[in-house]
Amino acid sequence: MINTEPSAARLVALVPAAGIGARAAAPGTEPQAKQYRLIAGHPLLWHTVSALLRDPRIEEVRVAVAPGDMDAARVLDGLPRTVIRPCGGATRADTVLYALRDAGLGRHDWVLVHDAARPGLPADALARLIDACREHPIGGLLALPVADTIKKASEPTQASTRAPDPGAQARAQEDCVDSTVSRAGLWSAQTPQMFRAGALHDALARALVLGLEITDESSALEATGLRPLLVRGSARNAKVTWPEDFDWVGSWL
Repeated sequence: MINTEPSAARLVALVPAAGIGARAAAPGTEPQAKQYRLIAGHPLLWHTVSALLRDPRIEEVRVAVAPGDMDAARVLDGLPRTVIRPCGGATRADTVLYALRDAGLGRHDWVLVHDAARPGLPADALARLIDACREHPIGGLLALPVADTIKKASEPTQASTRAPDPGAQARAQEDCVDSTVSRAGLWSAQTPQMFRAGALHDALARALVLGLEITDESSALEATGLRPLLVRGSARNAKVTWPEDFDWVGSWL
């Protein structure tokens, strides 16, 4: 439960790390929890938590893992201000909601939610987010303006079943351009995302009850009509998603 007792606002980081990261598995290999794969000599999760710990204003980093997960304690052993909690859920939104309840925070405490797979968070980007959000009534997130030209794919076509044609079947599955989308005003969301614990808890709980698609914490706040602040992030704060990402992110960690 969220603590409703008034107190001086705390700043706590939550790292949802209950997934397995199937997209990061190399072709032909069994899916492995990517947060425990080595990158630049340490498990990915170690880099992520260490990046958050560089800002002394963060009171503690709470890592939410799946029940029965014994790896987090091993890879994070020795890191200060780090708490590991087996409160992970089936989805990211579930995990963050359960982690909020587990933390016993006050409604006005600040929470930074950071992807376990973003190990390259620069200290200046983290400081920039904290500084901006503490002066903002809602909070916000790190993000970058979209620089690439954006294409919208067309809907897959259905190949005729009257005359089987392997080539037609293959072409039906190809991604083709439907249109070019204006990138004006488009931002690519990153983490951390920083909000008041009470507002985030209520927004996530509401979204889950309504069955809304929640891809990040900001989207839960947006669904209630709030408009979080966009704070410029960093290209180095990339998310490790695909197998090849381990090499290029690790090259500058």
